[in-house]
Amino acid sequence: MAALGWLTPRRRSATARSVLAGEASAEAARKSTQEAVGTTEEPQFPVHGDDQAAAFFDLDNTVMQGAAIFHFGRGLYKRKFFETRDLAKFAWQQAWFRLAGVEDPEHMQEARESALSIVQGHRVAELQSIGEEIYDEYMAERIWPGTRALAQAHLDAGQKVWLVTAAPVEIATVIARRLGLTGALGTVAESVDGVYTGKLVGEPLHGPAKAEAVRALAAAEGLDLGRCAAYSDSHNDIPMLSLVGHPYAINPDSKLRKHARELDWRLRDYRTGRKAAKVGIPAAAGVGAVAGGTAAAIALHRRRR
Repeated sequence: MAALGWLTPRRRSATARSVLAGEASAEAARKSTQEAVGTTEEPQFPVHGDDQAAAFFDLDNTVMQGAAIFHFGRGLYKRKFFETRDLAKFAWQQAWFRLAGVEDPEHMQEARESALSIVQGHRVAELQSIGEEIYDEYMAERIWPGTRALAQAHLDAGQKVWLVTAAPVEIATVIARRLGLTGALGTVAESVDGVYTGKLVGEPLHGPAKAEAVRALAAAEGLDLGRCAAYSDSHNDIPMLSLVGHPYAINPDSKLRKHARELDWRLRDYRTGRKAAKVGIPAAAGVGAVAGGTAAAIALHRRRR
């Protein structure tokens, strides 16, 4: 057996220097692993259980393709709230918005004024009920799945999620409820005894007004804006995006894209590639078809007269 002694490893006691070397090596390996993980993985976001954080989403072209006010106008026309000649204007404005992908202040102002004149004298409860129907008819299929997933991530983390839009608050609230969101901030139309007067309370919730609404809501809800997130497609919403610690540019217009890149904001674009071709052009063409159908209906009506 002695001859086999060379097969048995000798036991050697570890010296203080070897122990120190081993511990130093283990610590270096552990540190390098942590650093590697830190450089390849982003911190978890949204943070689960952070009740001082919330998310604020613009609506038009961020959560939904197109503008809510135009879809609402189509639904009201179907219900004979206004005459045929006004439909062509709604169709043109919507087609322009879908193709350009940005808000034109003049178009948006015209749309708001038209909507106010149309609903004047109608009851708030009536418009809320009709809004549910219009959502199903024109809006449900236009929700961007990618943005919807972002909103759901905040909800799953236990955070509140709000729409922030220039659209009428009644319509915005319907959309928020249908998507399972917390609620909505929107333009408030004046009403007396539950009947619309045709005037606004203050001004449309647009640009800086959105930022002020978010600031006021955050104060009322006890939120830390530095831990909140905001999402928008428009450079008009830079004031709102700049309020929060986690700004996102979603389907951004050229000015917002440039601004976001300069400040290293996160970008998401759900219009690119084949999906943009499928969603953008045919949708705009569909609105054009509505306008064309309107012209045909007018011509037919005149012939019958």
